[in-house]
Amino acid sequence: MTTSQRGKPVAPRIKGWCPGAWRPMASGDGLLVRVRPPLGRLSRHQMLALCEAAETFGSGLIELTSRANLQLRGVSEASWPGLMDFLVEHGLVDPDPHSERRPQLLLAPDWQAGDATFEAVRLLEARLDELPALPAKWGLAIDAGAAPLLGEVSADLRIERAAAGGLQPRASGGLQSRASGGLLVRADGRALGTPVDSPAAAVELLIRLAHWFVDSGGREAGRMRRHTAPLPAWAPAVMAPAAPGPRLALGPYLEGKGLWGRVVGLPFGRAPAAALRAAVDSAAVSAVRVTPWRRLLIEGKAPTSVPGLLDDERDPRLGVDVCPGAPLCEQASVETLALAERLSGRTEGSVHVSGCAKGCARQMPADLCLSGRDGRYDLIVGGRADGTPVATGLDESEALEMVSRRWVR
Repeated sequence: MTTSQRGKPVAPRIKGWCPGAWRPMASGDGLLVRVRPPLGRLSRHQMLALCEAAETFGSGLIELTSRANLQLRGVSEASWPGLMDFLVEHGLVDPDPHSERRPQLLLAPDWQAGDATFEAVRLLEARLDELPALPAKWGLAIDAGAAPLLGEVSADLRIERAAAGGLQPRASGGLQSRASGGLLVRADGRALGTPVDSPAAAVELLIRLAHWFVDSGGREAGRMRRHTAPLPAWAPAVMAPAAPGPRLALGPYLEGKGLWGRVVGLPFGRAPAAALRAAVDSAAVSAVRVTPWRRLLIEGKAPTSVPGLLDDERDPRLGVDVCPGAPLCEQASVETLALAERLSGRTEGSVHVSGCAKGCARQMPADLCLSGRDGRYDLIVGGRADGTPVATGLDESEALEMVSRRWVR
């Protein structure tokens, strides 16, 4: 497909879908163009190319989303075709636009070649065309390491490690006791999953459950978590996943079998391309892995400190989830970033600052949430951005004063 054939990107104002590269989304500062790194990993050269793309075709800002995608901002309709040529040339985007209609694949970032996560995703990639037409926001989590890492990340079906001492399938049928944790497939919103005996069996069951979701009316619900139909008898939910593991901590990273590097944070999930270039612009860096936690795992020897990136796990900005807000997002009615900066380190627990009730930056409840509505803030305690507020119609100073009276350290 040539640049002239691509035409203008589709950017409706009513959004029931997530932006991609082939289907960017209009926002207050231009188009959002989202890149899905294959296997959640970009080579050093690809990361440098993405930095160049952000500065050449966009605003120079790169964001890391809660689904472990990398996002360029400020792309104009005029520059978008050239950007797509550049992204395809550097292997950052699949040349087939149909690829973006497939569900998002989220991998635990600590995968290694040959392990269960790697094997499952390779098997699943080869069979993606067997999936039915699914709602636009569907996602699949491949999280088969020793301890699940993606339990709080939005995904509709999950391949996870099971708790030790659970049940496993018998070769002759039925279930038997398991001495160590095997694999399971779990539907989002269900505490228990279905045990399987191999990555191949997990992929087979995941595909069957995707078809069951559609056949049982799940498209009306939109997401697996909201689909109330009982699971089919051939997918009994009888096994708990293993206890979750910790997020990757900022600083040096060392894992067995040769995976080592450094974990860096993006303040509020965004950073200038220049800062990311400085972090990877060394032959001692081999690749970058994305995470859903506003952190990147840089493989190899990265600088110990880069201006514009976080390197201290105690940084208070790590405890605040915030969307771009106004004027960067046309859906937002309030500014968010300055308020989030002022709240950082001043409150106990989790904090969410949202430009509107959609709550894109955080789907889970927060201890304290400020949500924009009609140019003012609603204050929600222990809930989501669309939750019931305890106070409404606050300007920024009133919101800070109310928070200070009750929650500031």
